[in-house]
Amino acid sequence: MTQSTPKSPTRRGRIFPELTLSPEELAKREAEREVFHKRCRAIFERVLPEYIENHYGWYIAVEPDSGDYFIDKDIEVASQKAREKHPNAVHCAFRLNETGATGRI
Repeated sequence: MTQSTPKSPTRRGRIFPELTLSPEELAKREAEREVFHKRCRAIFERVLPEYIENHYGWYIAVEPDSGDYFIDKDIEVASQKAREKHPNAVHCAFRLNETGATGRI
């Protein structure tokens, strides 16, 4: 008597192919993210010398359309301040240090 192996289910492919983005759309979104980040980074670089000495290691949330920024020891609090003042805007967070990186590798 031989044992038969159970038949594995066939792969279905993408369930929602209409949600797949074209390479052009992906490239467009990446370019928009780059422009947004550069605008935020410019504001961060401008205010960094003012705050790095007394607030080293704190977080800064930048909203580039208004030029507003919000600083706190906790990244969640800085982000919350940005969301309260600009509820429909996207912001970018940096750390007040030499690189602006917020995490560890």
